[in-house]
Amino acid sequence: MKKRILILGAGFGGMELSTMLSEAFGDAIEVTLIDKNDSFYFGFSKLDVMFGRAQPNAVLLPYKKFVKPGVRLLQETISLIDPVAKRVTTDRGTHEADFLVIALGADYDFAKTPGMAEATEFYTLEGATRLGEILPSFSKGRVLIAVGGAPFKCPPAPSEAALMMHDYLSTRGVRSACEITLILPLEVPVPPSPETSRALLAAFAERNITFVGDREMRSVDTQRREVTLDDGRVFPYDLFLGVPAIHAPKMLEVSGMTENGYVPVKPRTLETCFPDVYAIGDCARQGTPKAGVFAEGAARAVAKALIARLRNEEVPVTHAGTGVCFIEFGAGRIGQVEVDFFSNPDGPTGTYHEPSVALRAGKEHFSASRRARWFGL
Repeated sequence: MKKRILILGAGFGGMELSTMLSEAFGDAIEVTLIDKNDSFYFGFSKLDVMFGRAQPNAVLLPYKKFVKPGVRLLQETISLIDPVAKRVTTDRGTHEADFLVIALGADYDFAKTPGMAEATEFYTLEGATRLGEILPSFSKGRVLIAVGGAPFKCPPAPSEAALMMHDYLSTRGVRSACEITLILPLEVPVPPSPETSRALLAAFAERNITFVGDREMRSVDTQRREVTLDDGRVFPYDLFLGVPAIHAPKMLEVSGMTENGYVPVKPRTLETCFPDVYAIGDCARQGTPKAGVFAEGAARAVAKALIARLRNEEVPVTHAGTGVCFIEFGAGRIGQVEVDFFSNPDGPTGTYHEPSVALRAGKEHFSASRRARWFGL
């Protein structure tokens, strides 16, 4: 009888894991990949949509293009998970497995920040599209970028938004009539890499972008157009770019899998406390930032473990906790930081590569290689 592997979530983690299993076994095992959406998009494409570089439909990669031997991808909404029985209930039925991998990402928690549900944000494709429609008519005033709490998805993205906003307003000749303020719940933009943080802070200073660190947005008043921080300070705005707080999907809490909002795992193996159940990516407390590249790295580690187990080989411990992030610095230049969260006992380390036009090719290869690998495009 074929072994059944059930993967919940077709993001970076789910797609890479199912691809590796397909490459290793083809039709010899049954891999079921479940996601409620009909398409995928890279997180950084939301910035392209917001600043008019791409149309929303153009960044969507339909899951019907994800075709792998031994893998079936189902568009279903998950309502309950039984991690003991490895049984999953959806709006279409029930699925059971020999191995279960939770890769459901994190949901936005608009309710955590009063007023956020009515405010403009750029962390969903819909929100970025809405701001993309607003931006062409914005010509003067205060631009405020603020985050609803830590952890949040893709830590460099708010900094990128601030620098790209400077370019956008400068190109239109209205930058001198605008103020840009960035508020982060981090002391510096990229804590694991002091060099990257220094470079970003210098870029902010050069462009007259105000940086407010180690502060969390507590509420948004869309009528008065102001944001209140956790220290009581109030920041008025004319254009607001919000970053919602996040939490693991509620059904994971209902299913008894979370602890302090996320699924606890052994960072080196991604194993949960339930036998033959793994969790990877943003829904898990895996010891790395909430970003696709780290979910992908965790997926590779779980894939290698499952392949070894199914072949009755020694199971390797391969989750390195490393990842490469590309950072838009504006003016067509992209920086790069390589982060390692596990190797150094004193804490995470980061290797910084200065922004250049040449590094844009690296970012383009990152997305192009995954489009080809996962979608055949």
